[in-house]
Amino acid sequence: MSEIFIGIDLGGTNIKIGCFDSQLNLISKTAVATEADMGPEVVIDKMAQTVEKLLADSNLSPQDVVAAGIGTPGPAKYSEGIIIKSTNMPKFKNVPIRQMLSEKLGGKPVSFDNDANVACLGEYAVGAGKGVNNMVFFTLGTGIGGGIINDGKLVHGCGENAAELGHIIIYPDGRKCNCGQKGCVEAYASADSTARRATEAVEAGAQSSLKKVLDEKGKITSKDVYEHLAAGDELAKQITDGTAKALALTCINMLHITEPKRIVFAGGMIAAGDVLLNRIRDYFNEHIWTLKKETVQIVFATLGEDAGIIGAAALAKQAQP
Repeated sequence: MSEIFIGIDLGGTNIKIGCFDSQLNLISKTAVATEADMGPEVVIDKMAQTVEKLLADSNLSPQDVVAAGIGTPGPAKYSEGIIIKSTNMPKFKNVPIRQMLSEKLGGKPVSFDNDANVACLGEYAVGAGKGVNNMVFFTLGTGIGGGIINDGKLVHGCGENAAELGHIIIYPDGRKCNCGQKGCVEAYASADSTARRATEAVEAGAQSSLKKVLDEKGKITSKDVYEHLAAGDELAKQITDGTAKALALTCINMLHITEPKRIVFAGGMIAAGDVLLNRIRDYFNEHIWTLKKETVQIVFATLGEDAGIIGAAALAKQAQP
């Protein structure tokens, strides 16, 4: 009998599911619409049915499954397997997802964690963090998520919601963040805030080729900002320098707190490539202390959109005795 681990990445729009062998090699994967407005019972039913179909399509049976793992957004009681609340899935309130999914999968053990933690674990297990025991992970998207690996283990904290790295305050009394704080790195360096800062500058009268984008499309995206940076736009340079500096300062803070061997950036904004990564490294070297030379490696993630399902499978495997 094969030893199979199932990895599930539950999002507000899609459910991604992967089937992995005992070495976390991907056998097959699929994705289905979440349809969160149908409620948790329907969504969890859909997960289980999709797992069964994925196994059948891969010539495997439910008996081959050792365990499953799942990553979800929003606050939760991870040790109890309960989703407290989810912004993108409003009907998911105090849902015992671990127990419900286990029952739907014939009693197979299910492990459960935050989606950013799960992606972090995926990169740690087989991606950009492979081979190190101490790592910090950032995902740059609508907001900024994070995860911390310390001595080979995810850091959860006393309330199980540690590693909200997007809400580290880097500029006291700075820009208002959606979380209610002021000066969070998320308010400066997420994809959305990068675009927002550019939009505000254009609306305030700054000269930029991005004005045409705003006039024609009604909005500016972070992709637009980096494209105009490549074309030599000065405002785009100022905005992206601000993004890189904010991320570098956060890296310095995390270095002093956890002393990771590697800091890994993931998410849609890393599509900007070396122009982003090199500026983060430059600002890091400019602002880091001079008491000793640091050897931390600042790199991009390597697993792309599969990080969530790989990490969820790794979570399931890690939980086995």
